[in-house]
Amino acid sequence: MKSLKKQRRIQLIAVAVVALIGSTALIGYGMRDGINFFRAPSQVMAEPPAPSEVFRIGGLVEKGTLRRGQGEEISFSVTDGGASVPVTYTGVLPDLFGENEGMVGTGRYINGVFQATEILARHDETYMPKEVVDALKAQGVYKEPES
Repeated sequence: MKSLKKQRRIQLIAVAVVALIGSTALIGYGMRDGINFFRAPSQVMAEPPAPSEVFRIGGLVEKGTLRRGQGEEISFSVTDGGASVPVTYTGVLPDLFGENEGMVGTGRYINGVFQATEILARHDETYMPKEVVDALKAQGVYKEPES
């Protein structure tokens, strides 16, 4: 009788371990493309990522660099006060996107240019993403919004 209880307990533990390993593998598989690390322009210039790596970059759109090309092609530079990274994007920009405004882009850094697949701008006049604020504060460029 005692041996049967012990055997059932071991089986239950083994099934729980297999279920835990399986669920961890499924979560990892599901998130393999969903995790994008944030980098400030200074970090990108100091250690350029591989062209195959998808990441997020954020900062302020550098004044005087916003240029519209053919169709929906846009180019500009994003800065954190320490370095500037040229960005290209094809698509429709958010309404509040503009020079000297905060932005976050997702894409790849290829041949010295960040090729964005998505551009996000702040959604109101006072909001700026935490990552962008931290990067600007690290460079000593961030100014507190006026209330």
